[in-house]
Amino acid sequence: MKLRLNLSTAPLENKRPFIAASSALGVVGALAFLLLGHGAYSSWLANRELRADISHWQADIHASQEKQASLQAYFQTEGARQVLDRAAFLNSLIGQRSFPWTKIFMDLEQTLPPGVRVVNISPKLENGRALVALTVGAESDDSKIKFLESLEKSKAFSDIHVIDDRHSDKQGSADPVTVQLTAWYSTI
Repeated sequence: MKLRLNLSTAPLENKRPFIAASSALGVVGALAFLLLGHGAYSSWLANRELRADISHWQADIHASQEKQASLQAYFQTEGARQVLDRAAFLNSLIGQRSFPWTKIFMDLEQTLPPGVRVVNISPKLENGRALVALTVGAESDDSKIKFLESLEKSKAFSDIHVIDDRHSDKQGSADPVTVQLTAWYSTI
């Protein structure tokens, strides 16, 4: 005779749905881990190329800075300074040669009233314009004022500044009134 006795206090439970759900979640988690791992690895590879490019450019920048420092040290030597000074002097001579003297004299001829003459003229070229220092002699204050007014109305001269205005007390002097001024002259 067979007796069936259930000695447990609780009946046997079916755990298959829990095992199936946890297995499905484990598979989804493993797939997510693999996808994220692949994304992290490809990002690391891309960043590795960028880091290599950055280190290459930094090495180039460092080499260029060293080269610049050596060139600056070279140009601070006495021999190089003499050559640079000589070159600046020669460039200033070339600049003075290229100044349009005939054009400025033609423009001054149109602005000079009777009784006024140019005693001294000294140009300095800067960016297509020239800063002209003029010394002008006049017979009277009226002719000096006429000259300054005509110079201000001129299209070739601008930003006129009177530096010095002298009156001579000597009888028979060539210029009783002498004016020193600076003005920008457009060479273009």
